[in-house]
Amino acid sequence: MQGTQETPPKPVTYTPTGRTVPTRSAQKASYDKDVVHAILDEGYVCHLGFVRDGAPVVLPTLYGRVGERLYVHGSTGSRPLRMTGEADPGLAVCLTVTHVDALVLARSAFHHSINYRSVVVHGIAHEVTDPEERRLALDALVDQVVPGRAADSRPANKKELAATAVIRLDLDEVSAKIRTGGANDEPEDLGLPHWAGVVPLRKGYGTPLDNADLAPGIDVPEYVAGL
Repeated sequence: MQGTQETPPKPVTYTPTGRTVPTRSAQKASYDKDVVHAILDEGYVCHLGFVRDGAPVVLPTLYGRVGERLYVHGSTGSRPLRMTGEADPGLAVCLTVTHVDALVLARSAFHHSINYRSVVVHGIAHEVTDPEERRLALDALVDQVVPGRAADSRPANKKELAATAVIRLDLDEVSAKIRTGGANDEPEDLGLPHWAGVVPLRKGYGTPLDNADLAPGIDVPEYVAGL
């Protein structure tokens, strides 16, 4: 009797929209949630874009992911964070995350490129006012940079919380874009006497350095030493 083969489950995906389908190199796009989450979870710096006084503004900042939500924090005096509370129903934003994996050197200047993984999120950002969600978001922001650190540090006090604003962006209108492989030179350029290939980039951490005012007997935590 032959056994039945199980059909592998289809990946859970985000629904493509007019803003998430690339106009060029659409074959590099992915809407697979696992792919998107993996790219987001590997990083912690994003670029947050919005319109202020009729002009585009893009700010680098930290983010944290909790399920299908991204959190960004900053000073309560920060313009984009104040705008999320002023606008109704929120602030239209575009958030991007990019990892550069390699330099791609071609025989022709035109075909030089990079291998990368990126995520673009469109949506409406909302200010987080619920105290429990705010604490969840702030812990997520700390752990996004160094997993395990939130539980090993003093949480924000009332004064610090009052000075901190948090915004939430749901992962709804999302796409990833990925480039891999070598240079795509023109056939007539293959015989040129120029080297072509890929230069991989590596992410690395140096040896942790104790703060000068650290109390004696406090060692580097394993979650830091293991980065």
